[in-house]
Amino acid sequence: MYELLALCLSLAGLLVIHTLAMLLVTMFWRVCSGFAEFWRPSVRAQFLFLLRITPGLAAILCVGMLFLPAYLSHEPRQTTEIVTAKLGVLAALSLYAIGFALWRGFATCLVTRRLVKDWLKQAEPVVIEDVTIPTYRFQHPFPVIAIVGAVRPRLFIAGQIFHSLNREEIAAAVAHERGHLLAGDNLKRGLLRCCRDIQTIMPLGRALDRAWTGAAELAADEHAARDGASVALNLASALVKVARLAPRGGRPAALAGASLITEDLSSISARVLRLTQLAARSDDLRQVDFRLPKLAIGAGLSSLLIASIVMVYSTNFLAVIHSAMECVVSVFQ
Repeated sequence: MYELLALCLSLAGLLVIHTLAMLLVTMFWRVCSGFAEFWRPSVRAQFLFLLRITPGLAAILCVGMLFLPAYLSHEPRQTTEIVTAKLGVLAALSLYAIGFALWRGFATCLVTRRLVKDWLKQAEPVVIEDVTIPTYRFQHPFPVIAIVGAVRPRLFIAGQIFHSLNREEIAAAVAHERGHLLAGDNLKRGLLRCCRDIQTIMPLGRALDRAWTGAAELAADEHAARDGASVALNLASALVKVARLAPRGGRPAALAGASLITEDLSSISARVLRLTQLAARSDDLRQVDFRLPKLAIGAGLSSLLIASIVMVYSTNFLAVIHSAMECVVSVFQ
């Protein structure tokens, strides 16, 4: 019963903390979203990604660094407490959510791998300037320009793109995709999908997911615009042409890829307008170091983690946590 109780408490803790933290994060974003509109898209995308994964990280850290150490240190092995039906239901829901997320993640990897294999059967390698990853031209009904894969990324470009876009527009579109590649957006998209799948019981965070997708696209546009005003204008032209090529009701097929256009074609006009604005100040963008927010976020998280470890294990904090756990367990008796 000692081990079973620890397992059920851990699973229930993961579910409850993740749900509560997601509610807080969602409300926080509703409050500060208006201010975030004035931030650079790259900063906003990083901030949204951090917000979205915070509930999951908070749940894992709380259970791994607080609940389990407190339980193992202060709970007698001959405990008289039992796993009640209420606690068992919470643990089962948590286990279902985790299992569903793992299964969806595994299924997505399989489907994406199968998709890449199908595309490669009808693809031919092409060489594009300034592109260091494998690049392929293939036939597809949707005007695909996408980087697929997080570990071994590949760039796929549909054949009609080469017929409809000129050389400069293709280079601008590739520069946009390079922005996704440098930002690691494919990996981030996979992590966000896992976070979303864990919340299947109580769907939360969809507004954050949509906001991150929009900010990531704008950030990639901004990355391309740093190469000059002409690149920004060529990218705007490419967006319009690719949107016109998209069949009605069609959508990008890359499940784990960063595409030039997303399912939300209504965002094209806003992106084109912003690119024309960026063209007027592309020289200012070149002077911005986009790595600074990442360094600041990494330093802040590292400092917070170190401070938490010192606080928890240098005091009797674990005893307090165990007492709180006892109160919570008593509610489920």
